[in-house]
Amino acid sequence: MSAEDLEKYETEMELQLYKEYRDIVGQFTYVVETERRFYLANVVDVQVRNSDSEVYFEVSMSDAWVWDMYRPARFVKNVRVITFKDVNVEELDKPDLRLPDGGPFDS
Repeated sequence: MSAEDLEKYETEMELQLYKEYRDIVGQFTYVVETERRFYLANVVDVQVRNSDSEVYFEVSMSDAWVWDMYRPARFVKNVRVITFKDVNVEELDKPDLRLPDGGPFDS
């Protein structure tokens, strides 16, 4: 496989991964970013740990999706990540759960 073929393959895989992400993101509550990967999850627990004066993070997630184009099974029941870098956890906005304006619940 030439370098050009590999680059084309990676571009196609990234596009396929983005489309999958777009289709499933509404099923998750949190987005989690570590220095190595990006996750969607419904349950996230971040623990700051200290070992021999070195701080690290232990991130446990349940009902998760892993952003990794080289991983054939991206949906996982449980995943645990150990990292010495920052961890970013954000709650996803759920616009489809909002009531429309002008409805009977507006005051």
